[in-house]
Amino acid sequence: MTTMGKPDNALAASTRAKTGTTASAALRRSGKIPASLFGHGSAPTAVALDAKAFDALLHAGGKNQLLDITLDGGTPDTALVREVQRDPITRRVVHADLQRVSATEEIDASLPLVAVGVAEGVKNGGGVMDIVFHTVEVSGRANALPEALEADVSALVIGGHFTAGDLKLPAGLKLEMDPATVLISIEASRTAAEAAEAAPAAPEEPALVGEPAPE
Repeated sequence: MTTMGKPDNALAASTRAKTGTTASAALRRSGKIPASLFGHGSAPTAVALDAKAFDALLHAGGKNQLLDITLDGGTPDTALVREVQRDPITRRVVHADLQRVSATEEIDASLPLVAVGVAEGVKNGGGVMDIVFHTVEVSGRANALPEALEADVSALVIGGHFTAGDLKLPAGLKLEMDPATVLISIEASRTAAEAAEAAPAAPEEPALVGEPAPE
């Protein structure tokens, strides 16, 4: 999909003449985001990105996709978003780190985990799903990274879990975390657990007169 002839993952950047807290604050007020572009043996370059364009790119899944980045209108390069810093209150992006990578370069990445289906323990057992890890550590070619990894939880019953080793990874992608790591678990609901704890214990059978009490 393209817009006005430009690919969705295209990102323009301009070199920043000034750095520091004051300069960065002024940049944000003008609708820009301070960022750093590094990689391939080059010294980090302080750059500025259009805030609206960068935010739209992130919402479209650009966080884990190879970007076509153009610096100061020069030759397009390829890069990945490595880190995004947000304001803790407004959640607006305040800074970003971009890493130059080639399309076929082997890289490490943290991919979002998406649960697919409704777990049996939730649908018919009244349980709740707990997503323990929201991202999965993998490695693979930069141009072959999917936007997310899917975990089919349909068969999980209460007490069941989905591990990293249960993931069906695309060809060329390698898991970079312990396969035994529990990513998703199905637990009994708190209401059911509290009800079980509050249930009165069965009364003990009284001893008959003349017989010793059971030990």
